Amino acid sequence: MELKAEITARAQRRRRTGRRLLTGAAVAGLAAAAAIMVPVLTGAERPAYAVTKHADGTISVKLNELRDADELEQDLKRMGVPADITYLEPGKWCKEGRGEIVGGGSEWKDSASDKAARLGLSGLEIDPRYVGEGQTLVMAFSENTDQTSGRKTPEVAWQFAAYVVNGPAKPCVVVDNPIWDDVDGPGLPPAGS
Repeated sequence: MELKAEITARAQRRRRTGRRLLTGAAVAGLAAAAAIMVPVLTGAERPAYAVTKHADGTISVKLNELRDADELEQDLKRMGVPADITYLEPGKWCKEGRGEIVGGGSEWKDSASDKAARLGLSGLEIDPRYVGEGQTLVMAFSENTDQTSGRKTPEVAWQFAAYVVNGPAKPCVVVDNPIWDDVDGPGLPPAGS
């Protein structure tokens, strides 16, 4: 009888251990699935941009993708730069007349508009000192990631414009970009790139 009781007890312990192992494996499997699914379900992905404010007051923006313009505008506003940012498809641009350009005319290249935002090797560099009270930094980007538009494939796959306007910027009216297909020589980017 003792032997039979011992064999029954061992069998029950094995079943419990087996269930625990199966339960543990199931929990581990669910945890692994959650680790994969949570980023997918919550939309966790590489951020579209990164903003850094430097000790001298300048701001660096690294653009990873041309999306989330509204969020970037809010981040820049919190850093003291009212901005209007527009991302456009290849071959499109904003119609002129979005506001009175600060220092416009023949002096534009040496004006606040020319110094407020520039593209550099590390990304977009913004200097808030050139965006005065009641002014808006206007920036437009057009990207050709697959480099398929135009008569010739451009070496540069995007266009960028930045200027400062008095007051808020008028909305972007999207139009065809007449210079997108203009290539000034073999292998050169579209004019204005």
